[in-house]
Amino acid sequence: MRTLLPLIVALCFFSACAKKATTVSEGNKAAQLTDDALFKLVQRNTFEYFWTGAEPTSGLACERIHLDGVYPDNDQQVVTTGGSGFGVMAILVGIERGFITRKQGYEHLKKSVDWLEKADRFHGVWPHWLDGRTGKTVPFGSDDDGGDLVESSFLVQGLLCVRQYFKDGNAEEKALAAQIDELWKAVEWDWHRGPDKENVLFWHWSPNFGWKKNFRIHGWNECLITYVLAACSPSHGVPAEVYHEGWAENGKIVGGPTAYGHKLALRHQGREISGGPLFWAHYSFLGLDPRKLKDGYADYWEHNVNHTLINYDHCVANPHHFPGYGPNCWGLTASYSVRFYAAHCPEEDLGVISPTAALSSFPYTPKESMAAMRHFHDDLGSSLFGKYGFYDAFNQQVDWFPRRYLAIDQGPIVVMMENERTGLLWKLFMSCPEVQAGLRKLGF
Repeated sequence: MRTLLPLIVALCFFSACAKKATTVSEGNKAAQLTDDALFKLVQRNTFEYFWTGAEPTSGLACERIHLDGVYPDNDQQVVTTGGSGFGVMAILVGIERGFITRKQGYEHLKKSVDWLEKADRFHGVWPHWLDGRTGKTVPFGSDDDGGDLVESSFLVQGLLCVRQYFKDGNAEEKALAAQIDELWKAVEWDWHRGPDKENVLFWHWSPNFGWKKNFRIHGWNECLITYVLAACSPSHGVPAEVYHEGWAENGKIVGGPTAYGHKLALRHQGREISGGPLFWAHYSFLGLDPRKLKDGYADYWEHNVNHTLINYDHCVANPHHFPGYGPNCWGLTASYSVRFYAAHCPEEDLGVISPTAALSSFPYTPKESMAAMRHFHDDLGSSLFGKYGFYDAFNQQVDWFPRRYLAIDQGPIVVMMENERTGLLWKLFMSCPEVQAGLRKLGF
């Protein structure tokens, strides 16, 4: 479901330029680290993507950072809305972990919120991409130069965590929380019911193309958070029918398959696939706590755990006989691919392992995720681990180890590792009174 893809298609020819790995010289040193030390190192380096690697004017997340010379430097001027939502959550982790001070975190987030107030919005909804220098929309592709409700929901999820973190602080921090509250209330979720006010949410609206993309959001995929926030909004909320008829398709969302002995509660748009790419178990649940989350359609903790175990068991079984796959090397999700980008999953297994898939699954599979992290770091070493943590993806069959990062893959690593350790972002998001009221409204 995640679509990076208009620019991606145009840039496919760059794929062949990726530099291959030539060394694993750091592996022996890495083996000396304890699990706790390695956990902290990975979290710290990945956090740096959103700190030292942030777009300088806005302080928000660059869409991508490539260290292999494939893209020009100005490509890092593109700010990603959803990735920035993950990034502001990572800044809170940085404060709590002592990577930065509370004052440093506040100042960084204040700059970003000030910038977001002035950046392009469409009925309160930000576009998918923004120019970090100007705050103007960078078109994501054909007919997509306006509001992106899903990416904005990822941003709002993060901003609400920041609001809750600072709401009882000093006068400056309380003022920042109040700014965020106004941004949240300005999002017109109800506008995205489309021109006929249907009981469904539409992904896109453009001032130039209107509803031309005509993309209705329905499950199961990464977009549960969009419907939850739409129901939660105190100013532009939608009725529960929008969730039940639109997202859940009047119950048709229920009835996923069983794979490798693990039963899935939900199906994807009428298709019984084996869970899909793992980011479906991550993006909505960076703040939305799945541990006791149940409604008439699913136990979301059980569903996400089973989704992750199917992904893991598929890589262990390795039906396509890809080199490297096994109990210590697993994780399929949307990421860079040898032919540029793909939504890797058991149904679309191209031999590409994406570290974010296993690491962002720490809450669901702590032992399996730790084994993967040790292998990625100890055995693959500098071929896979760099200044901003693990590179986005690799394929051992063709010796493909590009030194590239994507914000939407780095952010969930920091956040979900912290949720496994302390539940920080889950506690913050679930402490929002609007969230609790909205979940009750939807029948959770």
